[in-house]
Amino acid sequence: MDHKIRVMLADDHLVVRQGLSALLECQTDIEIVGEAADGVEAVNLARRCSPDVILMDINMPKMNGLEATRIISTELPRTRIIGLSINDDVETIAAMQAAGAATLVGKDCGSCTLLTVIRSCTPCHRPA
Repeated sequence: MDHKIRVMLADDHLVVRQGLSALLECQTDIEIVGEAADGVEAVNLARRCSPDVILMDINMPKMNGLEATRIISTELPRTRIIGLSINDDVETIAAMQAAGAATLVGKDCGSCTLLTVIRSCTPCHRPA
C-alpha cells in the first residue's frame, strides 16, 4: 500500500497519547502526524496537518472533544474522527456521532479493535 493512514492523537493524558503512539508506530500502514493535549490545540493542529483520522478524547481542557469534533468535521469533512472515552454508553456514542464523529470506542477496547476501527473508517480502506 502506498498511502499510509495519517493519524492525529488528541487526549489530555500524556500516558494515553504515548500508549497510542507506541501501538500505532508499529503499524506499517499508519503514520502519526501530530498530538494535541486539549481541544483548542486539536482544532489548530487538524487545520495544519489535515489528518485522515483523529483519535479524539471527549473530556479535555480548554475545549472538549465534542466541540472540537464539531469544528473539525465542519472544516475538514474528509477527516474521520473516532471518539475515545471511558464512557462508551449509547448516549455518549450518539453525542459524538451528532458532533460529526464516525464512531466512538471505549478506552477499554483492545488494540485489535482500535486498529480495525481506524482502518475501516479511512477513505483508503473503505469501499467506494
